[in-house]
Amino acid sequence: MKIRVGWWPLLVVLLLVVAATWPSVRGAWASVSDPGSEQDPLVTKSYVDEQTLFRVVTMYPGQRLVADAGAEIIVRAGKATAVVSQLGGLADVTAGRDVGQGEVVDLNHLLVIPRSDGRGLVAVTEVILMVRGRYRIIR
Repeated sequence: MKIRVGWWPLLVVLLLVVAATWPSVRGAWASVSDPGSEQDPLVTKSYVDEQTLFRVVTMYPGQRLVADAGAEIIVRAGKATAVVSQLGGLADVTAGRDVGQGEVVDLNHLLVIPRSDGRGLVAVTEVILMVRGRYRIIR
């Protein structure tokens, strides 16, 4: 003896499942932002380049580089000393230490600037740097 079930009970179950999950699906769709909106802004190529590419910078004796928070600096050639703030030094992530005021920066070490509070480098000789992030040179 075969028991036959019509298609309508399956339809009812399907509708109940959809009705039960609809609020969460709708909420997930609502959280996806439109490209270019305030929640998902578009960025320019220059901004991406500034944040992701190292620039080669040449400094001359007496010039000072002041970097913003998050900037990364590698001294490739020459001699430069650290400029720090009252809140601390330059993070030398290669050596795992803080570089203090006036210390000569080791070549090929990655330095990270933790805050935009005037930290940077002073060139003692002609210096070639690789810099990623925002900075300015004071002559």
